[in-house]
Amino acid sequence: MKFGTVPLSGALGAILAHSVMLSGGGRLRKGGVLGPDDIAALAATGLTEITVARLEADDVHEDAAALALAQALVPDEAAAGLRLRPVGTGRVNIHADCLGLAEVLAERIDAVNAVDPMISVATVPCWQRLSDGEMVATVKIIAYGVSQRALDRACEAARGGLRMRPAGLRHASLIQSVPEGDAGEKGYGALQKRLLALGVTLGPKILVPHRLDALTQAVRAVQGADLILILTASATSDPHDIAPEALRHAGGQVARFGIPVDPGNLLFIGQLGPVPVIGLPGCVKSPALNGADWVMERIICGVPVASADLAAMGVGGLLKESPARGRPREAKQD
Repeated sequence: MKFGTVPLSGALGAILAHSVMLSGGGRLRKGGVLGPDDIAALAATGLTEITVARLEADDVHEDAAALALAQALVPDEAAAGLRLRPVGTGRVNIHADCLGLAEVLAERIDAVNAVDPMISVATVPCWQRLSDGEMVATVKIIAYGVSQRALDRACEAARGGLRMRPAGLRHASLIQSVPEGDAGEKGYGALQKRLLALGVTLGPKILVPHRLDALTQAVRAVQGADLILILTASATSDPHDIAPEALRHAGGQVARFGIPVDPGNLLFIGQLGPVPVIGLPGCVKSPALNGADWVMERIICGVPVASADLAAMGVGGLLKESPARGRPREAKQD
């Protein structure tokens, strides 16, 4: 692409590089292709030269390039749970078409952005929860055009790099072990709000004493839920503490206890038959983001959560600490 200042007489058919206010009122916006009327209006304003861009034979206009790249990232909008907004000024915005998590294949996005500085894709973080209509990514061609060769390389690198993982689970049961006289309202209310944000309904309260036999019986008795949550009166502090042992005694399995996310370290995951089970840390009683949010969101949206996936949460896993936390990370100094 050729870019620079040219005499007004040589600007016909070129792309206006910068918006120009006209003496007769109004303005010519940058990015427009200059026609005879535009040239006359610029001359009437007193200009004799203008800064323009002119595409060469192997160049692709910014709008066509942005649309091609967006379509490479999302070759099937319906299957990906995404929709492309109309292209303009070298930009295509990509929005969620459902409630769920954004799956971003970072290596493909990085490869696109390494092709040419004039080709860019910016996205939300991988596994960010989004509502229907929220923006997932924006494709922007920074110059007024790029070479076909660079665009082809970017499109090949981008292929299928974005999709949504829609919320799939619909019904959850929360079992709480509580001290005598505790109605479990704080934990239940906080979990209910979290789950409603993902389209999941929470069943009636299940309150039991903090004993192995009581928890085991409650886990066995759950019916009709596609997610079981356990919140205990005393935080789980060992793989063989009461809550994980209750799951085992009920016929389930514990896959992992402990995650590298703080707040939220004291979490375990497992299965009871086909139903996923999450043993929750006490921090879920606070509305603040914690590791349990990440784990619940992934499981609800059908994203695999193996031990290795949990181990990989450490980078970025140092979350804001709630002022109400019983044991802060750092004790206050006098």
